[in-house]
Amino acid sequence: MEYIRVTKENLEKEHICCAITNNKDVQVSSKKAWLSDRFDEELVFLKSAERGKCFIEYIPAEYAWVPIEAEGYMYIDCLWVSGSLKGHGYSTELLSACIEDSKEKGKKGLCILSAAKKRPFLSDPKFLTYKGFKVADEADNGVRLMYLDFDETSSNDSDNEETHLPHFKECAKHPHIDEQGYVLYYINQCPFNAKYVPILEETAKSNGIAFKAVKLGSREAAQNAPTPITNYALFHDGEYVTNEQMNDKKFLKLVNS
Repeated sequence: MEYIRVTKENLEKEHICCAITNNKDVQVSSKKAWLSDRFDEELVFLKSAERGKCFIEYIPAEYAWVPIEAEGYMYIDCLWVSGSLKGHGYSTELLSACIEDSKEKGKKGLCILSAAKKRPFLSDPKFLTYKGFKVADEADNGVRLMYLDFDETSSNDSDNEETHLPHFKECAKHPHIDEQGYVLYYINQCPFNAKYVPILEETAKSNGIAFKAVKLGSREAAQNAPTPITNYALFHDGEYVTNEQMNDKKFLKLVNS
């Protein structure tokens, strides 16, 4: 497979290979605006030359929009291969490219969000385990921070492991908020939010459902969020519910259940 690295110079002309084919869609424009601001922070967006859902997006952990401590690690925002491109080893190729690039940049290893069992919009734990990733930390809602250490000797050192492994900040270890009703935390990293967050706001309003959307508009806000997942995290009456993006029907089904 041939891959293209998206940069500031080619961002406007390149398709960002998500689930949206129209480059003029508000979802695409919001994602591209978010990407553009991250390139100066060494974000890498590598995608297949062939149109489809086949890409990896990663950034030095200190610049990641998630509440983690992972000094010297690279954080993978998203590794996604699906549709007709699935099953050809492209995930391995993309991950290998990330590993090679991260080693060249002097990183200790990689970290990424997952869970004990496969969840929507989170990386498959079976694939990550197969590739040598281990669990570094786990929040109360079952979301895990997994890591791949480039230096196996350091990962076997118990003192080093306790002190230096990636971990969630305390604010994200126990996902809970004090507000009642439905509260959604989100960022523009995920293009779907530009379309579906307003849909949820309108659906809640028209059905008399207490709902508030909280856009985490800065890295500082995201790194201090009350949830390990900042792409999309829905709470109800203070308790974490899901990270699965919803349309109006799914939201109403959840509310009525």
